[in-house]
Amino acid sequence: MSFSQDPAFINNAVTDVAVIASPTRRRMSTTDRKRQILDRAIQYFAKHGIDGQLRNLTKGLGVTHTLLYHYFPTKDALIKAVYENVFESRWKPEWEDLLDDKDLSPEEKLNAFYVDYSNTVLTYDFVRILIFSGLSDHSISDRFFQLLRDRLLPRLIRETRKYCGRSSRSKPSQRELEFLMGLHGGIFYIGMRRWIYGQAIYDSGNPNTEQEIIQDRIRSYLISANTLFTTGKQ
Repeated sequence: MSFSQDPAFINNAVTDVAVIASPTRRRMSTTDRKRQILDRAIQYFAKHGIDGQLRNLTKGLGVTHTLLYHYFPTKDALIKAVYENVFESRWKPEWEDLLDDKDLSPEEKLNAFYVDYSNTVLTYDFVRILIFSGLSDHSISDRFFQLLRDRLLPRLIRETRKYCGRSSRSKPSQRELEFLMGLHGGIFYIGMRRWIYGQAIYDSGNPNTEQEIIQDRIRSYLISANTLFTTGKQ
């Protein structure tokens, strides 16, 4: 069901129109209006996906094509703004500083990073928009995975090698990368279970459950990596 068919959305849209039309209320600024459209687009894409024509999107957002075009001339421009807001804006430079910290062990770094990464990233809109993008034109998922390849994966491979007692500075091998993506994907799956399948993680009444799951997966990854990669085979 589209936003235009959703009674709750219709009520909200009617309220918005009334607020804008009322002479006693301050008119929405250009910045606020653009922010409102972007927020609605994020909600719409997370619920319905990013496929479809622009005219259908305007109906879903409850705005005219002219108004949407004024702020976002193309659908690609809107998707780019969604990506920057939902994905790039949540990227923390502190994560890179953490992984570069020479005073922490590789396991301490991975635990601290992935716990914060999970809390920051694995939200309803992030997980669902990334999945929808992967099922359509990859416009968002490709950009995000490039961000991971450029700023995250080499650091995680370096820390994995340190744990295994290897000092190699060579480019990560395909085998190393695939093994690491098994860990990364396993942690992302926590968000998929919650926001795609509607399934709570085990023992969800324990506030530390998710952190313990992440720590268990990191420990398993590092122990396995130590077995696989200390022989010199990559």
